[in-house]
Amino acid sequence: MDTSQIVWIVVAVVVVLALIGLALTMSRKRKAEQNRQHAQGLRQEAHAQQGAVQQEELKAREAELEAERKRLEAERAEAEAERARQGHLQEHAKVEDQVREADRVDPDVDHRSPDYAPGTTPAAGPTGTPAEGTSTPTTGTTGAHASPTPDDRVAEDPHHERTTEEPGSGTHRA
Repeated sequence: MDTSQIVWIVVAVVVVLALIGLALTMSRKRKAEQNRQHAQGLRQEAHAQQGAVQQEELKAREAELEAERKRLEAERAEAEAERARQGHLQEHAKVEDQVREADRVDPDVDHRSPDYAPGTTPAAGPTGTPAEGTSTPTTGTTGAHASPTPDDRVAEDPHHERTTEEPGSGTHRA
């Protein structure tokens, strides 16, 4: 091979390498342009969805405000219920104080007994039956609406000997 052939081969290789380089550069430019167009499309799509996102954010804020309003309303209702409960307990205590005072004054009630509980001893009305609105020992209901219990039926029988059992002792006849 002579030198001119070697020069031509080197020139041909350089030209081929230049063409390959040019092809790669054009390919990269084309890919970059496609990426730019794709990015532009994604931006436009994101921009179009921006309004929907803002609406969702607004709805979320409204839901949070509504939840906060309901939480405050529930707290107010709970406080009101607590005031009502306290009022009820005060009224109940007043009634219990009245019953204790009545039991203390009544000579038929042993209010010092260890098993004494206010309101468990029926108050005798004018006919000897529990007065309207008083509690009976076994039913806890009031007045004429109370159903007679076996103890009530025994108490109404004048010929029945009633036995009671006192703690720590045997059975005694009443």
